[in-house]
Amino acid sequence: MRVEKGDLTGRARLRKAALELFAERGFEATSTRAVAAAAGVSPALVTRHFGSKDGLRAAVDQDVLERIGGELAEVDPDADLMESLGAVSARLFGADPVLRGYLRQVLLEDGEAGAALFGKLLRGARTELERLSSVYGGARGGEEADSTWAPFQMLCLILGPLLLERVMQPNLEEPMFAPEVLARRSAANQRLLVQGFYGCPEDRSGG
Repeated sequence: MRVEKGDLTGRARLRKAALELFAERGFEATSTRAVAAAAGVSPALVTRHFGSKDGLRAAVDQDVLERIGGELAEVDPDADLMESLGAVSARLFGADPVLRGYLRQVLLEDGEAGAALFGKLLRGARTELERLSSVYGGARGGEEADSTWAPFQMLCLILGPLLLERVMQPNLEEPMFAPEVLARRSAANQRLLVQGFYGCPEDRSGG
């Protein structure tokens, strides 16, 4: 695997190559020399730009989180929430198997980086649940959602298919991360979240 140089800087090429190799092999099995070779630059540039392999990984993590955050920022608060989030998820994951592979590798590795990344995703889930609460006004039956476990449950819905893709796919007729399939699954997740945590409009109106 070799990254096309194009107009990317050496730092950007290293980050892109690292993303692809970490996604394919995992962090521990990828050497800085292999990353440099794939990027078409000197191994010394890894130290110059990132300080260490851990620094390179931190830069890749930050880039991935910024990409996720940028897509989430595209959610239109005035549009249908389920449809909008489904479209964002389809763009983010459906078209990018490298991103899926990277997240899977990091989250399944028994290390600080995976825990730190999950922690950042968890904070994002808490923020999204707060937004859902403000939109839908309250939990089903008047009970408040468990503020500790509700974000974990939300992430399990989102990350479960990502982590289990290799064993889930043989049981499905369509590619599970095809954009239209992912949009449909995301919409189903949102309906479950809204109806399970916050009740349906019919529930609140007495219908």
